[in-house]
Amino acid sequence: MADANGTVLVTGGTGFLGGWCVAELLKRGHEVRTTVRDTKREQAVRDAVAAAGAPDDARLTVHQADLTSDDGWAEAVGGCRYVLHVASPFPPKQPKDADELIVPARDGALRVLRAALDSGTERIVMTSSVAAVRGSRDSTAQAPFTEADWTDGDDTRLTPYVRSKTLAEQAAWALVRDAGAEDRLSVINPGAIIGPALNDDHSYSLQAVQRLLHGDMPAAPRLGFAFVDVRDVAGLHLLAMTKPEAGGERFIATDEFMWMPDLAKVLRERLGDQAGKVPKRTAPDFVIRAMSRFDPSIRSFVGDLGKRQWLSSEKARSTLGWKTRAVGDSIEETARSLL
Repeated sequence: MADANGTVLVTGGTGFLGGWCVAELLKRGHEVRTTVRDTKREQAVRDAVAAAGAPDDARLTVHQADLTSDDGWAEAVGGCRYVLHVASPFPPKQPKDADELIVPARDGALRVLRAALDSGTERIVMTSSVAAVRGSRDSTAQAPFTEADWTDGDDTRLTPYVRSKTLAEQAAWALVRDAGAEDRLSVINPGAIIGPALNDDHSYSLQAVQRLLHGDMPAAPRLGFAFVDVRDVAGLHLLAMTKPEAGGERFIATDEFMWMPDLAKVLRERLGDQAGKVPKRTAPDFVIRAMSRFDPSIRSFVGDLGKRQWLSSEKARSTLGWKTRAVGDSIEETARSLL
């Protein structure tokens, strides 16, 4: 099944999605490079890739590069046919100064893109988020959000994270447009990514499942997410990397929307006694708002209480032939990996 048609750089190989992207590329026969801020993390990358079932990591090299500095990026991308820019900060709590998130996300993306364009990279696939799509209007009474929708990154009522994802993606499109290289960029906008964990460095979506399993929440909040399996998101990155029709396009990567109380029900049904601490009750919104005063990780999502996300991933499915796993299966595999 080898399709070793060029070396691929994956930024952020220590992350959840980055690790699965590296593993999938190795499985398909590519030479792969990845970046870490500290070379002490190299073994963590290799352990994660092994956990993802990659046959071997002899074709993986690890480069030191930081999104806040120009150092190392020219060397990391030099000779790469493709670049997957997956790395981006997602803090456990929102900073008081939005620029603490916006600046590294935007400037880091531009550093990677400039280096890739200068080196002659054929296609750059950048990981954005549905946060850059769904902040523009209320989807409950209208058609679903599509790739034509944009969040207003200058709206200071939005969280720094939402603004950072929007402004970073808009800056990326502006850069390739000005360079006359729009067809060399493709952007993936995933929802809440779940799936088998590769290490103890868990994304927010995995932490949400973990908190339910550990009984950290006596009742499930009325929060809902458009879930998608990490392996399917990695697969979409690879489709966007090689498909000519993906050039100059953005693709929403979501599957099923699910409320947290429904997710808790799936955990109880699938895991039995292992889900003994999973809450059976739904928390009133005022309780969650009160908890958010003391828990910064909750504060970021209070504004989404009771709001249903209606997003269409039809473009990725029809244009690129993207397919997804059943969300119930992904939830079970997520939970078992965390246990």
